[in-house]
Amino acid sequence: MNAPERTGPVSPALSDAARYFLEAPRFAVVAVLNPDGSPLQAVVWYALEGDVIAFNSRIGRLWPTNLQRDRRLSLTVADGYEYIEMRGEVEVDQDPVRGLEFVTRLTRRYHQDQAAADAQIAVFAREHRVTFKLRPTRIFERLSGH
Repeated sequence: MNAPERTGPVSPALSDAARYFLEAPRFAVVAVLNPDGSPLQAVVWYALEGDVIAFNSRIGRLWPTNLQRDRRLSLTVADGYEYIEMRGEVEVDQDPVRGLEFVTRLTRRYHQDQAAADAQIAVFAREHRVTFKLRPTRIFERLSGH
């Protein structure tokens, strides 16, 4: 039997249902601010690391450039009508070795085919990657529970 649906803002701690939901390799949408204040969204891979949501990009893209300038972020992971939205400021890690290690883990998380993963990792190895970590200060959930 499913738990009652939870909706609305909850404490900054992730619930067990939220952790279960985030452990699946779904896609996240990050919303950042352009220099003129207009919003910009991007779809990203992510990983749950304890109470932190971590994600990664190639340096030089617009959304990570914006996020390095203004670290405020809204991140949403959705599956049908169920979703989690998290808000806060990110920590930025520009170390290229850690960036490649992290995107390698993400690639293996999202690609089940080993050959496809290896090919994608080879592309990432030629890029300088930046990793962002969000420890949410606000969490909104709409989950049916598990």
